[in-house]
Amino acid sequence: MYRIEEVIGLLDSRGIEYEIERHVPVYTIEEMDALKLPFSDLVVKNLFLRDYKGREHFLVVLRKDKNADLKKLKGIIGSTPLSFASEDRLSKYLGLSKGEVTPFGVLNDESHSVRVYIDKDVVSDGKLAIHPNDNRATVLIGILDLIGLIEGYGTEVRTIDLEGDCNG
Repeated sequence: MYRIEEVIGLLDSRGIEYEIERHVPVYTIEEMDALKLPFSDLVVKNLFLRDYKGREHFLVVLRKDKNADLKKLKGIIGSTPLSFASEDRLSKYLGLSKGEVTPFGVLNDESHSVRVYIDKDVVSDGKLAIHPNDNRATVLIGILDLIGLIEGYGTEVRTIDLEGDCNG
């Protein structure tokens, strides 16, 4: 199970550059903003979603100030109607708790059943700030390093345009 120390150890072992800030536990973007981290403008929202029947699960990463229209997102990713997954599903599929949702969680998805989508605006920023599977810390990492890490683990990452169509 990848928790904070395992995530940091993995980054170190792969020679991936990152910055880490440890802080009080946070559960919302508003609480993250209140921390006034040096890279707070690169903090992203991470949505853990499920399809209508709960057979498929998705992790969607977008800028913290962007809203995701779930009806539109359903069409972009080719899903049945979407809703937020329960805390039980979050724990089962990503090994995380409320407030810890992060792309690093897919390292705990041994079945590789969670599909990861990152909005093109996050990709164009070049870096993003996410929890290392613990909401008491935030890691600043290059987007290409993160995508490489996740795909190297065996989970495909797709870039989407939340204002348009899927880019592959």
